[in-house]
Amino acid sequence: MIRKVWPLVVAAIALGIDAYVLAGVLPQIADSLATTVAMIGLGVTTFTAAYAVAGPLLSGRLTRGSTARALLLALGVFNLGNLITTIAPGIEVFLVSRVIAGAGAGILTAVATATAAAMVTGAERGRAMAMVTFGLSTGTVAGVPVGMLIGQSLNWRWTMALVVLIGVLSMAALWARARTLPLLDAAASEPAIRVLRVGKTSVGVIAAFLLGVASLGLYTYLLPMAESAGLGDWGFALVWAWGIGGVTGSAIIGRPLDRYGPKPLLIALPALLGVSFALAWLVASPIAWLIAAAVWGAAGWASVPTLQQALTADRPAQAMPIIAFQMAGMYLGSAVGAALGSSLLTADTSAVDLAAWALIPAALALALTGAIALRTRKTTQLPVQELCHSMQ
Repeated sequence: MIRKVWPLVVAAIALGIDAYVLAGVLPQIADSLATTVAMIGLGVTTFTAAYAVAGPLLSGRLTRGSTARALLLALGVFNLGNLITTIAPGIEVFLVSRVIAGAGAGILTAVATATAAAMVTGAERGRAMAMVTFGLSTGTVAGVPVGMLIGQSLNWRWTMALVVLIGVLSMAALWARARTLPLLDAAASEPAIRVLRVGKTSVGVIAAFLLGVASLGLYTYLLPMAESAGLGDWGFALVWAWGIGGVTGSAIIGRPLDRYGPKPLLIALPALLGVSFALAWLVASPIAWLIAAAVWGAAGWASVPTLQQALTADRPAQAMPIIAFQMAGMYLGSAVGAALGSSLLTADTSAVDLAAWALIPAALALALTGAIALRTRKTTQLPVQELCHSMQ
């Protein structure tokens, strides 16, 4: 059953690459479009903002009547935005293209994750959602080095063309599987904002935001942090340690989720994240930093499907809007974390001390996920379509 999810994983890989691929070629794009790196960096902000708005507001409406149509439309918008980025003649078109791509990405993440959970039995829900996160983490890990490699060998436009190619391949795979995709009408039957009326969901979205601030936000400054700690020569190895940890964590977390439920992991993963930050802050050793980076990546990415399972296990019919808000919170947290890090560095904070500052949102996230754990019990849920049938 799990193999049916792979077309959604490919789509998630494209999304993950697109979210971070520009980071490795910002100077090239700035030179090509005759603007500043800061203006190109604004493209990341516009992408994130569009992602956060479009996912919760539009994903439910688009799935009414056809999940396949929603996925293909989201991928089409995502690919269109990236295609326009590839051929953008100036900064204005470039920024508009990032809004289009971000909107498609926000819808795609929510619909793909909810669809993956609905395609399998209740005993496989954790693995199905973790596989979509695996795609996101793999794309994120590959985004920066792939972007730099292609940008240096050819130019940044070919980097974006690769993202479009992967997106088109994903559309072809989904088109071939369109008839096998379950309907998600139950998740679209009410305004998405209503899911936030449930206290557990609202707390989960805030926790996702804080985890985004701590994990992805701090990742932006991994290289200057290593330089500040006297480990500049280890920067490339640390980036890969974080990435390998993230891919591994999201790849293996599904089975524990299905076997034990999210409750113990809601406490263990944010705690491990905090331990990794403390280790990097207190110990200036290459081995310690490699371990910290790997644990940081693994705990940060594994927390995504863990939180999804905790928030949706007893409300599978509302899985899509809940996941949309959770992922919007995470990516907004990433943007806020990066901005806060920049402000701290501007205020003459040592880069290595950013790890200490990241302990604050990590600790707050642990408090919130711990509260969710207290209200979570291990359950085996029916897929969404089975639940809807049982309610008729």
